[in-house]
Amino acid sequence: MTGTQRLATKVADLTGPGITDRFGIGGTDLGATTTAPQGHLVSVFGDTFGRPTVGGPGWRSPVALFADPASVPTGLRWTGSAGPGAYAHQVVRYTHHGWRRWGGQVRRVTTVLPTDVLTVDDEMYLHTMVCRELGNVRWTELHRSRDGGRTWRPTGTRFPADLHDGLFQMLTWERGTDGWVYALTTGFQRAHGLLLHRVPETALTDPAAWQTWGLTDGRWAWGHPPTVVLGGRFGELSLRRVGDHWLLSAFDDGNYRMDVRVLDAPTADLHVAPRATVLRGCAWDDEDHARGRVAQLYGGYILPGSTLRDLHLVVSQWNTATNWPYRAMQFRSNVSELPPLGGRTVPVQHDRSPGDADS
Repeated sequence: MTGTQRLATKVADLTGPGITDRFGIGGTDLGATTTAPQGHLVSVFGDTFGRPTVGGPGWRSPVALFADPASVPTGLRWTGSAGPGAYAHQVVRYTHHGWRRWGGQVRRVTTVLPTDVLTVDDEMYLHTMVCRELGNVRWTELHRSRDGGRTWRPTGTRFPADLHDGLFQMLTWERGTDGWVYALTTGFQRAHGLLLHRVPETALTDPAAWQTWGLTDGRWAWGHPPTVVLGGRFGELSLRRVGDHWLLSAFDDGNYRMDVRVLDAPTADLHVAPRATVLRGCAWDDEDHARGRVAQLYGGYILPGSTLRDLHLVVSQWNTATNWPYRAMQFRSNVSELPPLGGRTVPVQHDRSPGDADS
């Protein structure tokens, strides 16, 4: 389906000098966000440094900041951070450029990057990529918080980097109303399309409980070998339920833009779902944040409290030539006037609910 433009406007810078100094954050990126069981917002950021740059002292990743949900319309207002005191501590225990063991092998690890965070009842789950460097994933793993994102512990759940031909590295997920968590995934190379998965929300940490969505003999169904549901060169993803719809925000590296698709179900045909381009990449001398033009953009995480009419996204920007800006920003867009939903949900045959026994 041909997309339309609903270019976003900048609400505020969320990180950087004068904004996150009290947390020891000068430069950072990403910012996937969920609502904690206690009601506050938890935003998880990637490689973080004490100065407004990439590199130098205070390197840690991931870190988490807390925000007042009432501040979403005007720009997130930070109220605290994970770890003791005001300083935003690294929430996963490891050493940058250190060594970690899994599967009988000891592997060098440069950093651990968050992909998405999810709340299920009284617990929060964080999916991370354990990386040798950007684009080189050793494995992915799940961490859990039972205190509103203040402390995190590994669940012991790990997924190999080559799972599903390497397309289960970058992940976004969301709870349905049917007891399942749905996830879209891709590789961490900005060179691949998307796969769709689901897992019972009561079995999130059981790799064997995850099911793939695939096309076999002309029939789509859960449990089939995975089929790419949307080809392309995708980066960061954000899948969220907003009102009666599902929204997918995706950084399209192949087209240097950020798109939002409106879906009627996770299994909607992404090729024909209504799509709006909300941000366009551009050169540094051609930026206009009031008109949706952002140089070296990525991210695009949907904020809780968003509506189709007032959709808020956390967007990253990194000037790789000078290492500043390296920050997270908040943008808003109105996607309520997209064409009527044409997402044509692919029929699920012989489907099962999370509680059904295996046939």
